[in-house]
Amino acid sequence: MGVLVGRKAPQFKASAVVEGNKFVDDFTLEQFKGKYVVLFFYPKDFTFVCPTELHAFQAKLDDFKKRNVEIIGVSTDTEQSHWGWLQMDKNHGGIKGVTYPLVADTNKTISANYDVLTGDYFYDEEGDLQATGELIAYRGLFLIDKEGVVRHQLVNDLPLGRNVDEVIRMIDALQFFEENGEVCPANWHKGDEGMKADHDGVADYLGKH
Repeated sequence: MGVLVGRKAPQFKASAVVEGNKFVDDFTLEQFKGKYVVLFFYPKDFTFVCPTELHAFQAKLDDFKKRNVEIIGVSTDTEQSHWGWLQMDKNHGGIKGVTYPLVADTNKTISANYDVLTGDYFYDEEGDLQATGELIAYRGLFLIDKEGVVRHQLVNDLPLGRNVDEVIRMIDALQFFEENGEVCPANWHKGDEGMKADHDGVADYLGKH
């Protein structure tokens, strides 16, 4: 799919761990219609960069909630793996204290539909099924609006952690545009002035040059 901005976010139903310790068999994206969603993918449980990101999202969870935003994490690990990692203390490499949902994309279809899967399947000359890479998720992030449309996406390679403050800035920019009808210039932050999208003025200018 490549770029999903402007399109409906792919729907899914999967197992997940919610509230840090509860298993859910039928977790869906559809249940959050009417709210903004930050859906982020990470490569693996029990790794190094990933827990720093998951804790960073948790640390800002109240800021997201104030903006009517739900945070959802996804990896190709099992729900049992998610649960085990959630029981481990932070100083031992765990993510204990994370309360937002962690989805188990064990059949890798969610990652594939969002085009963040690192590898792919293929058949060799003998007709045997093979795979390139580990078939895990890149560090993809998708900002989905209240109507279920993707409005922003970012995909980092595996070694590159994300900036959670930048995610909040993008949410503020989207909500500012929705509330005021003004667009946000480079390096815009909440409290800055926006710009009016004056299409007539642009047309007049182009007509004179």
